[in-house]
Amino acid sequence: MVYKKYRFNIVFRLLLITATIYLFVYMLESRFFLTPVLIAALVLIQVIYLFRYIDKTNRDLASFLESIRFSEFTRSFKIEGMGSSFDELSKAFNDVINDFQVIRGEKEEHYQYLHSIVENTDVSIIGFQKDGTVELINKAAKKLLQITSLKNIQALQHLSKELVDTLLNLKPGVIGLVKVQDEDDILQLAISSSEVKVKNKLIILATIKNIQTVLEEQETQAWQKLIRVLTHEIMNSITPIASITSTLEMMLNSIAKDDQHATYHIDPEDIQEFKQALKTIGKRSNGLMHFVNTYRNLTRIPKPNFRIIKIIDIFKEIKSLMLEEIKVKNIEFSCPVYPANLELFADEKLIEQVLINLVKNSIHAVENKENPKITMKAYKNKRGRVTIHVIDNGQGILPDVLDKIFIPFFTTKPKGSGIGLSLSREILRLHGGSIYAHSSPEKETTFTLSF
Repeated sequence: MVYKKYRFNIVFRLLLITATIYLFVYMLESRFFLTPVLIAALVLIQVIYLFRYIDKTNRDLASFLESIRFSEFTRSFKIEGMGSSFDELSKAFNDVINDFQVIRGEKEEHYQYLHSIVENTDVSIIGFQKDGTVELINKAAKKLLQITSLKNIQALQHLSKELVDTLLNLKPGVIGLVKVQDEDDILQLAISSSEVKVKNKLIILATIKNIQTVLEEQETQAWQKLIRVLTHEIMNSITPIASITSTLEMMLNSIAKDDQHATYHIDPEDIQEFKQALKTIGKRSNGLMHFVNTYRNLTRIPKPNFRIIKIIDIFKEIKSLMLEEIKVKNIEFSCPVYPANLELFADEKLIEQVLINLVKNSIHAVENKENPKITMKAYKNKRGRVTIHVIDNGQGILPDVLDKIFIPFFTTKPKGSGIGLSLSREILRLHGGSIYAHSSPEKETTFTLSF
């Protein structure tokens, strides 16, 4: 309808211009001079208006198309002075613009919705190109990697070269495991990736999860199962042995008393040897039973009684308990807390048990050291986690031993049970934390508790 009116206006104007030109030619042959000039001016005005009429429509149409091309949907179209035939064209333009505004708004809402999900998910997500240029990184990834921004994956070299290589070379569908030592924390990262194409660019979406706690929990559960099996089997064997040795000892005592009435003779020295042997068996059996009961503690840790406690109070209690031994061995002992009012949500008795065990280990480690030092300090690390260090300058732990010290039954002490550090790790796991060690032999050893 709009097009028909537009065509009618063009034809009408052209006919009017043609008639005016015909009149101009006719008047040139007349005696009047001024009239042809006025008619020529009228023709010129009509041509100008026709051009403006056509040009205005073209410009509005071009502007409308540019709005669509550049997604500029804030403008409106109003064609004035062009007659009622262009009201419909103006309305059609504005209706299309409004429809695009609605679609644009829905897309923006959808984008914000997805963006909010990505930003607030607990899983760390990084989107980057093949050359390492980062297109996307969410809050969880920034917090995990302790960065405020990331332009290229190569910028993570300071944290871990292995992490960078894994991110850049990991194939879709394959899970990569990377261990990262970051000051006070050890991160066990599980990395997976997928590829998407956006605007002719290949984007790699990598998800990163810290599975340190999960690994420790699974390791502990595996050892607990092993311990339960061992204790069950050992107890089944030892109990009868202890019972039989006790019975045999009673029988021999009876034989010894009634030796004069026996039909056969048993030498008193043999009886004494039997007694001694049976006593030894009984003693070893009871010792083994005690040994097994000790390891049962690993699977019978009481459920933590959580409450808010001041770390400085725990430190004072431990210092008070260990003070006499520290003085006797002339050990320089300090226990700073930063800040002094630092608090922890934990079971006070269980945490004290862990720290006492670590301090005792440190006291043993600094024996025969010229200037023995032990430091127990607490503070909040850069991730906001309460961290406790137990540091000594003792003999240290060899690298090939360091990875084994938390395994149940493993010990480097001649009279050690191998249960202390395993118990400590289990207690930390029940608190949602972790414990690990770093050692430079003959220089410094640090046990870190992170909550």
